[in-house]
Amino acid sequence: MKNVSILVLDFGSQYTQLIARRLREDKIYCEIIPYHSTLDMIKAKNPQGIILSGGPSSVYNKDAYEVDQGVYEMGIPVMGICYGMQRIA
Repeated sequence: MKNVSILVLDFGSQYTQLIARRLREDKIYCEIIPYHSTLDMIKAKNPQGIILSGGPSSVYNKDAYEVDQGVYEMGIPVMGICYGMQRIA
């Protein structure tokens, strides 16, 4: 595998496993962790990038899933897919 580590923060998408599989097929190491993981847990994995998965919720819901805002201040690329992109916006 390439010396790249990507974290997939899982918001409950039915495609999260597929995202990880596609990365691994390209020889990129990745781990799937829950969206509510602490910033310290995320930093301890030393990722070179983060993918925010999709999910069944809406960002407009009162109890919408959140990710620690420190993720955006780590100085690494963050990509969102569907719900994940809405979270970034």
